[in-house]
Amino acid sequence: MLSYKPNLDETMQRMDAFWAHSVLDRPIVQFTLEKPADEQIPLPESHHATTAERWLDVDYQSRLADAQLANRLFLADSLPVAFPNLGPEVLAAFYGAPLHFGDYGTSWSDPILKDWKAVEEINLQWQNFYFEKLAALTDAMLALGQGKYIVGIPDWHPGGDLIAALRNPQDLALDLIEHPAQVKGLLQRLQPDYYRVYDYWYDKLKKNGQPLTSWLDLASYDKYYIPSNDFAAMISPKMYREFFLDGIIEECNFLDHSIYHLDGPGALRHLDALLAIPKLHAIQWVPGAGRENFSSWIAVYQRIQAAGKSIIVYCRTEDLELVRQTLHPRGLALSISDVSSLETGERLVSELENWTRLSS
Repeated sequence: MLSYKPNLDETMQRMDAFWAHSVLDRPIVQFTLEKPADEQIPLPESHHATTAERWLDVDYQSRLADAQLANRLFLADSLPVAFPNLGPEVLAAFYGAPLHFGDYGTSWSDPILKDWKAVEEINLQWQNFYFEKLAALTDAMLALGQGKYIVGIPDWHPGGDLIAALRNPQDLALDLIEHPAQVKGLLQRLQPDYYRVYDYWYDKLKKNGQPLTSWLDLASYDKYYIPSNDFAAMISPKMYREFFLDGIIEECNFLDHSIYHLDGPGALRHLDALLAIPKLHAIQWVPGAGRENFSSWIAVYQRIQAAGKSIIVYCRTEDLELVRQTLHPRGLALSISDVSSLETGERLVSELENWTRLSS
């Protein structure tokens, strides 16, 4: 049991049902509330000279996460997670790509594969500055969070996104036509590296006796992660199947539980291919900024549920009646963004329990 999540066992049972495309008493329901002002603790102050110094200060970042979690209530099935984060292209940095850090929670890397003649120089560096920094941040969060909250696996983007970061997305798009053999060869060579990196963090976190989670707040006591390929929005279904689908299938086979991060309308063209993967358990559909309206994507959610995959739905309280009219509670997780009070949250949970009983 965790002090920030006394009902963790109950939530994990719902997570198990979600992965099995089933349902217990209700769908997974996630929302958080800030504690009252007089119960909050102050956040640590930053006196860093640069943005990079702030990102890379292990003590500061771990204490910041600790304080932020202490100031929230993790209600229903929300998970208190400290997320060790150096940005979505940190895996490319493990191969030597320089990272740059922005002010608003973003970072990006510089491509280092300028010429395919130098492809053999692309190798995972275990004694890498960013690798060691991220491992130290994970250890610091584990120490501060012992018995209180969960520490997540960092944000990895292997496969097509990794090569896009190493090469540059625009160049990679041309490479699929001009250098297909080199692209396929590099994908195959780097895929085992990802499994080694994942297992390093999996072992570190598993020894802590906690469930596995990451930037997407689902969880499992087994190997769980979020396969993705944001680069795929730039290419056709034919090219996706030729170059990247086998890697996604292999990644799903490596994991015990997986949910694909399907990012933006341009990625919807690949949905049929994803729904045909036997060991892919769920889809996270992210429409993109300005397109979040639940009602616009009902057909997408229904299509995914009909294929026997679970879904996570981002919605507002005003959407829940339409959710109940159009979806099934089986294999459903709801992330509700605008719950205003504990009483409102309890009422919504009760309504979803009643819906589940009537749907059985």
